[in-house]
Amino acid sequence: MKLTVLIIGCGDIGINLGRELLEEGHRVIGLRRNVEALKGTGIKPLALDLNSLEDADASSLPHADYVVYTVSADRFEESAYQSAYPEGLKRVLGIMAQHKKLPRRVFFVSSTSVHGQQEGEVVNEQSPTDPTSFSGKLMCEAEQALINHSLPGTVIRFSGIYGPGRDRLIHQVAEGRVAAITPVIYSNRIHRDDCTGIIAHLIRRQESGEPLEDIYLGSDCEPVTMHNVMMWLAQQLKVAATETMQSPLRRRASKRCDNQRLIDAGYQFRFPSYREGYTQVLKEGGFLAVNPV
Repeated sequence: MKLTVLIIGCGDIGINLGRELLEEGHRVIGLRRNVEALKGTGIKPLALDLNSLEDADASSLPHADYVVYTVSADRFEESAYQSAYPEGLKRVLGIMAQHKKLPRRVFFVSSTSVHGQQEGEVVNEQSPTDPTSFSGKLMCEAEQALINHSLPGTVIRFSGIYGPGRDRLIHQVAEGRVAAITPVIYSNRIHRDDCTGIIAHLIRRQESGEPLEDIYLGSDCEPVTMHNVMMWLAQQLKVAATETMQSPLRRRASKRCDNQRLIDAGYQFRFPSYREGYTQVLKEGGFLAVNPV
C-alpha cells in the first residue's frame, strides 16, 4: 500500500529515510526552511518555518499517514531548543489533529541525552530520565507532549549518531588525540543508516498490524568506553596516540544503553557495533590513508 510520509525537519536523517521510503514506493514530503537540499532526491519539498505555525489551521500542513518529527535546533541555546522541540512539536500535533483523516502515527526523534546517568548504569526505556541539562529537560517535555497526545505517537531516543559527514571523532583521532582511560566514560553510538532503518522498520511493523511501544532506545548493540572506540580508530588509521584529551570539569553522562526492546520488535542492525559502522565511514570517507606511522 502506498503511504504518504511527512518528514518535518528533513535534514540528513530525513533525506536518507525519504530515499528508503521512496524505494519502497511511498510518497514522501520533506518540510524544512530551505528546501535546496531536497533537489534531485525525489522528496516533495515543502518550505516552511515551524515558528510560523502558531494558531495555524489544518490547511497549514498536508495530510500524511505518518509524520516523522526530526527537527534539529539551530544553535545550542535554551530558547532554540524550546522552539525546536516542545513548542514546534506541539504546534505540529495541534495541526495534524485537525485533519479529517488523522495520521496513523507520529514519530518523534529524541535523544538518549534525556538519561542523565553518570556511573555507567545500564539504561532502557523504563529507566528514570532525570536530565540535568536544559537540552535533556526540553527533550523530555517534547516526549511527554507526544505520549500524552490523542494522536498515536512513538518516541525514538537515538544515541550518538555518526556516519557520512559526522566524523569529528575520526578527525580528533587522526590528530593523535584520544580519550583518557579514566574516568571511565561509556559511549553509545548508532550509525545514521540504522537511524533511518529503525524508523522505516517501525512504520512497516505498524502497517503489518504489530503493536508499537511509546518509546524505543535507538542505540547499537555494543556500549563501549570512549577510550576504546578512539584507540580502535587509531589502529585503523595507523596513527599513534600522542595526546590525551582531558575530561571536562563538569562530569558528563556515562551510561550503557540497552536496545533489547528494538531487537524484540524485529529490527536487525545494519551496523551492530562501532567497528562495522566506522569501517564503512573510514572506507567511504577516504580516511584510511591519513597520517600513516
